[in-house]
Amino acid sequence: MIKKILFAASEMVPFIKTGGLGDVIGSLPIELKNKNTDTRVVIPLYKKIYKIISQDEFIYKTKFCVFDDWRNQNAEVYQLKNYEIPVYFIKNSYYFDRDGIYGYEDDYERFAFFSKALLDLLLNINFKPDIINFNDWQTGLACLYLKDFFIPKNNFYKKIKSVFTIHNLQYQGVFNKNILNKILLDQKYFSIDKLEFYDQINFMKAGLLYSDAITTVSPTYSKEIQTKEYGYGLDGLLKQKNNLIGILNGLDYKKYDPQKDNNIFNFSINNLVNKSLNKKKLCHDFNLDFKQTTPVISILSRFADQKGFDIIYKALKNILSLDLQLIIAGTGDHELENLFLDSQKDYINNLRVNIIFDEELAKKIYAGSDIFLMPSKFEPCGLAQIISMRYGTIPVARKTGGLIDTIIDFNLNNKTGNGFLFQEYSPEALLLAIKQAINIYKNKSLWRKIILNAMKTNFSWDSSAQKYINLYNSL
Repeated sequence: MIKKILFAASEMVPFIKTGGLGDVIGSLPIELKNKNTDTRVVIPLYKKIYKIISQDEFIYKTKFCVFDDWRNQNAEVYQLKNYEIPVYFIKNSYYFDRDGIYGYEDDYERFAFFSKALLDLLLNINFKPDIINFNDWQTGLACLYLKDFFIPKNNFYKKIKSVFTIHNLQYQGVFNKNILNKILLDQKYFSIDKLEFYDQINFMKAGLLYSDAITTVSPTYSKEIQTKEYGYGLDGLLKQKNNLIGILNGLDYKKYDPQKDNNIFNFSINNLVNKSLNKKKLCHDFNLDFKQTTPVISILSRFADQKGFDIIYKALKNILSLDLQLIIAGTGDHELENLFLDSQKDYINNLRVNIIFDEELAKKIYAGSDIFLMPSKFEPCGLAQIISMRYGTIPVARKTGGLIDTIIDFNLNNKTGNGFLFQEYSPEALLLAIKQAINIYKNKSLWRKIILNAMKTNFSWDSSAQKYINLYNSL
């Protein structure tokens, strides 16, 4: 039975987050620890983390050289005091003392450094995990380093097994082929059966090739990424792998609890009265007229084509001609942000766009909305639809990835289902799904039924964490 687990990732809530990866690393390891394992996490120590955690909350652990042949770079390791699980932060001012997290020309070097450092760390603190669970392209090289360099050269690493988790296959860490010597690899790794990818180097591919098992964040997405449409050039390789499994992401139900959330008027499945108070407050905060009979539809998302903003924009005029109010909040692609900000001028009565992402505001939107929109082009798992259901807000979403695995289309005949799904990725299909939801909304007893169905849905980490443990044990 496995007892010791290390999670290696580039993000972790509540310290640093750009997407779902951070949420998973912030909750799954804690759930595994609660299942009697010694689970720990290692992430880079970014400049932004110091805005959340003061330096006196860190304990200095060790220091060692990582790159010593061509660029002399050391890793300082710190551990957070009094946290639920041990979290190690790898500090290097040259690589991580920057305003952003990703998007630098030397990202290949930054995360090669992190990948090697996290393996060096284990020997330095004498922690020998049974399993290392690597996450996304930023740790793909670590799978290779472990398999081809650390295990053959040092008995300490011999029995360590690796799992590589894909959170979003679109982002693969693809770089110029001339970087090999800078990531401690020789020319033999530039071949089609290794890291070569359309005459470039692919870090995600390293994770897929050199890990002992591959997971992704929902069962449906594990099938989708083996197709040309969703495989982003790696579908052929993924089809050949017999060690790929989809395990649905869970939600931290303590963090998202409408009965105890300090940001809202509390309510529960047994007492929904305050749900309407949250709607009233939300309308007030966004300067919208509160009407109990008019649904508030919300979108909380990155502004990106992946999230369906192109079809939302094409359908916007028709959507806003309906009896509804639409609130959009998030950040992302500046062109998309400006497109929707400009649209507010034409729909001053029922469209509000906020270019911000704030956890407190997000919870107010989840609690105060009636309908939650997720028309994603693809969605590996998605947590927003699960959170919205937790708060009694009904998702309207496209049939893709984890949305299929979490949302059951409402059936008018037997009153089952917790949301509304549409298939075709088009403004017409999106508009039709919204109209269907609004028609049910007008019927108070039917809408109450679908709210109860949604709030009864449970996607806590308990079941998914056990599936990870079963996978680890199988290795």
